[in-house]
Amino acid sequence: MAKCVVVADDLTGANATGVLLKKNGFDTLTLLDLPADGGASLAGWDCVVYPTDSRSVSPADAYDRVRGALSVLAGPEVCQYAKRIDSTLRGNLGSETDAFLDALGPEYIAVCVPCFPSSGRVIVGSHLLVNGVPLRLTEVAADPKCPIRTTDAFLLFKEQTKYPIAAIHLDDVHDGAQHLAGELTARRRAGIRIFVVDSVTEQDIETVAQAVAECGIPAISVDPGPFTAALGKHRIARAQRPAAGSILCAIGSVNGVAAAQTHKLLAKRQVAAEYLDAAKILESEATRRGEIERLKAELIQRRGEADILAVIGSGIEPENRIDFAPYMRRLGLDAEGVSARINEAFAEIALGVLAACPEIGGIYSTGGDITAAIHSLAGTVGLRLLDEVLPLAGYGIAIGGALEGKAFISKGGMVGDENAMVACTDYLLEHLQ
Repeated sequence: MAKCVVVADDLTGANATGVLLKKNGFDTLTLLDLPADGGASLAGWDCVVYPTDSRSVSPADAYDRVRGALSVLAGPEVCQYAKRIDSTLRGNLGSETDAFLDALGPEYIAVCVPCFPSSGRVIVGSHLLVNGVPLRLTEVAADPKCPIRTTDAFLLFKEQTKYPIAAIHLDDVHDGAQHLAGELTARRRAGIRIFVVDSVTEQDIETVAQAVAECGIPAISVDPGPFTAALGKHRIARAQRPAAGSILCAIGSVNGVAAAQTHKLLAKRQVAAEYLDAAKILESEATRRGEIERLKAELIQRRGEADILAVIGSGIEPENRIDFAPYMRRLGLDAEGVSARINEAFAEIALGVLAACPEIGGIYSTGGDITAAIHSLAGTVGLRLLDEVLPLAGYGIAIGGALEGKAFISKGGMVGDENAMVACTDYLLEHLQ
């Protein structure tokens, strides 16, 4: 049996959620029919997605279809269950969620986050806005098969479910994952089984996912896809399977643009990331060597967790950035020299990991100095340039030295919008695979 089971109310929605899971590195299969072998044939997949085609049927029929799907797809190996709902709240939200809760048992809750920021869907005060327009004022409200008469997601669920339900608003989300986990736990003790949670941004969705993971309560994700994908990174353990298309990222730029791009990559993709402490690199030769060896060992050990490995400078967070001045005085170097010592450490870590993991087919680096340090230490003779991924971000193949034949993308730390790092790593992975 697969580790993640998603039941959608239509095929398009099933595929949309499946793609998000696939982008997080999970092998995902959309079933067009339920397997006759009770799910035994699905053991090789991380995630399976099954559409019940139940959006426009009666609530009773929708319940039966979802319950029937779970009678085949549920099992002890499954660590995440998801109910994919329409991004504009059409269909049998309540009865299909009830089917999950009835099938899985009283220990489960359902956490609904009907937010899809990249498609303009956000939820504030339980009210769904589509590109800034209240749901009931959009064209979808006049859908001939599934008309919508309210913008209030909480009200829609409450009218359709038999279970106690609560709304969790944006302030609780913005108070952080630990606070939100406490809210979920307290309200569950009070008997709540379904939670409708506000979210506006992808970071909000990630906060909710972290809270659900931290509180430890078995939870069904109910959403159009992004929350299921975010929770999957916490819940689904990928099989250890080195991939010829895996990549290593060396991210050393510490400016705000690079920070935003890094946070977006970590939120949107499955990444096995470790953080380089620049202070340890500069403190002494012993701490420098210890930090380099620690990071090489950690990344090598995590090689099978994700298609993307990353070593990231801890200065990506402003509170972790160090003052160069004391190290300049101690080491007798100018700022350029201190920076070079850090870049050389990145290079040594990257090349050590690549040497131990031949299945890694390419490297992404951000920051011109780090890119130069990597190729210098590798003894690269030249770079065969093949394409421009983004303005000022080039793709090619290394010639000569330790990186012979490895694909690369290098990008300046200030280049691109917040999605630039995701675009570069996606491009590199797609070309390798």
